[in-house]
Amino acid sequence: MKILQGTGASQGVALGRIKIIKSKNTNVTKHTIENVASEIARFNSAVEKTKETLGVLYEKTVREASEAEAEIFSIHIMMLEDGSLTDCCESIIYEQSVNAEYAVSEAAKVVCAMLVDTNDDYMMARTADVEDIKNGILTSLTGENEDVILDENTIIFAHDLTPSQTINLDKSKILAFVTEKGSKNSHTAILARSMKIPSIVGVTGCMRAEFDGLECGVDAEEAAVFIQPDEKTKSKILVRGEVQKSREEKLRTLKGKKSITKSGKEIKLYANIGGEDDLDKVIENDAEGIGLFRSEFLYLGRTELPDEETQFCAYKKVLEKMQGKETVIRTMDIGADKQAACLELEQEENPALGYRAIRICLEDNDIFKTQLRALYRASVFGNLSIMFPMITSKDEVERVMEVASCVRQELKDEGISIDENVRLGIMIETPAAALISDELAPLVDFFSIGTNDLIQYTLAADRQNDKIGNIYNPRHPAVMKLIKMTCDNAHRAGIWVGVCGELAADTDITQTLVAFGVDELSVSSGYVLAVRESIINSN
Repeated sequence: MKILQGTGASQGVALGRIKIIKSKNTNVTKHTIENVASEIARFNSAVEKTKETLGVLYEKTVREASEAEAEIFSIHIMMLEDGSLTDCCESIIYEQSVNAEYAVSEAAKVVCAMLVDTNDDYMMARTADVEDIKNGILTSLTGENEDVILDENTIIFAHDLTPSQTINLDKSKILAFVTEKGSKNSHTAILARSMKIPSIVGVTGCMRAEFDGLECGVDAEEAAVFIQPDEKTKSKILVRGEVQKSREEKLRTLKGKKSITKSGKEIKLYANIGGEDDLDKVIENDAEGIGLFRSEFLYLGRTELPDEETQFCAYKKVLEKMQGKETVIRTMDIGADKQAACLELEQEENPALGYRAIRICLEDNDIFKTQLRALYRASVFGNLSIMFPMITSKDEVERVMEVASCVRQELKDEGISIDENVRLGIMIETPAAALISDELAPLVDFFSIGTNDLIQYTLAADRQNDKIGNIYNPRHPAVMKLIKMTCDNAHRAGIWVGVCGELAADTDITQTLVAFGVDELSVSSGYVLAVRESIINSN
């Protein structure tokens, strides 16, 4: 038996067979081209195709992991659109009359060197993103996609894994990840945690060819990898696995039970989804409704806006499948880290604070009214609530309500049936909205606190920046005060308040949220039963 040590990045244990995945060979041949304009057009076409692929990966990651983890692919799209890499590629093609593949490879080297020269840990970490983007463009140019074929019970060994590689692997056959590089805060490690796959990073010497196919044990708690483990080690891993399995079985006994605290308060426990493909998991994990349907996924990966009929069919399908359970659909939250080609948004210095979400909708009423028409038409097929993101003022809410009223009247005039009882709510995800929540509450039917952005805006800390991860603190007193204030103001106005950000799935803080008066928690479907247990154990 050989023991390798690393750093545990995602907890759990596993026994299986090693599959070594070598880094994709991206060596390209340089050759001279005669028609420079045609080659640049070919390159630009590949970039657009890569953006579409990244949009698909975004949706897939939301389904298999969570929205927070999916944001890396939005960042990749933004990196493609900011021009640093693509402009460099075009310059190389134009100045050297070379093929696009070679230009992409060389441009990536230039951009990575610039990032390394900053001597900034965060910027240097972005070189992995540049490599991932480069590989995506090369795949689009060549049409070659190296699918990895996995056997059952596989433990993946790799020098490193890009986010794209990780999300594209068949998770049903993977027991664990072991990588030579990486950190606990790498995107791959975060994805592994979200998908509940044990992961150990920084394992020196794991890529020896003779390990391929051997039996392997992984214990992420001890950060140990056992090559050809002895019987005692295998037994220890199996025992830990049984404890983990027992825990999961205990949680499954909570299916069908109410989410009621010891004091008798019932909390609505809902699920977050990114599209209709997520519904089976919602039902399987016994969520009591949908607290956040991210409608922007109907817009991502498209070159044209989704029309009313396309949206209507998607909303109708979700509402019907939920069979009368409340379904909260958020109007499109495009902008910042979620870019949609069909909207053709301009590049901004600070997109997180820019033209996004409800700001786009109130500026372009055609887009907004098309979505609201589809939503109201679908409302008769289920139990619909609509919520509006990125609210900062009373004026915005009043304008939203005016557009919604206008849409309802238009549909009635056309003889189209709608549910008159559709509830309209807003997201509290800016400090401004929380601070004036007493003024906003009388205007709406409910609040939903989006803690991901609320934390980011309150603490002025980019949640994607690992270098300031210690500042991005969900338990910061300022964040807690804003949540408590929002709950108090909601209840004074007689409306319910929920939490739909990542904080809702943190079982260490469930009791605090319940004590604040939160009425609803909405989490990724895989966390529903664990949060239900935490609610039941709360006072």
